[in-house]
Amino acid sequence: MSWPESRQLRLLSGLLLAWPLVTLWPAVARAESCTKSRDFILDGASDLPQKPKAYLQLFRDCLSTLELSNVKDAFILKAGAIAVLPRQDTVAATASTLAQFCERFPRGTLHFVGRKERASVAQISRAIEIAPSRTGSCERIKGGS
Repeated sequence: MSWPESRQLRLLSGLLLAWPLVTLWPAVARAESCTKSRDFILDGASDLPQKPKAYLQLFRDCLSTLELSNVKDAFILKAGAIAVLPRQDTVAATASTLAQFCERFPRGTLHFVGRKERASVAQISRAIEIAPSRTGSCERIKGGS
């Protein structure tokens, strides 16, 4: 093997090793709001409406919610719901996102952040306090108890 071929082989193997990190980077960056909201809620754990264990499950659900196609970002609400910033704020896109969410989390609650709330989402301390008014409770939607 000649020197240029060896160098190309090393470059190719380096790229192959780095590929998993490159492909995971967007997911890590998007997960930041889930992490920030979880940490902020649990740091002030004295007056939580739910047990800390519930927020750890919400964190896992938040990370999974980021995988939905119409979700730009997601975070945990102190009230016990997942809030999302949708990519498209249309009726069809919202309905599709809610259907996907309820399929994955039949007992979950999803809150869509509206245009008026977007300013408060910039600060996580204000974002987690949003009252889930534009909310879809999967149990209520599916007619469960």
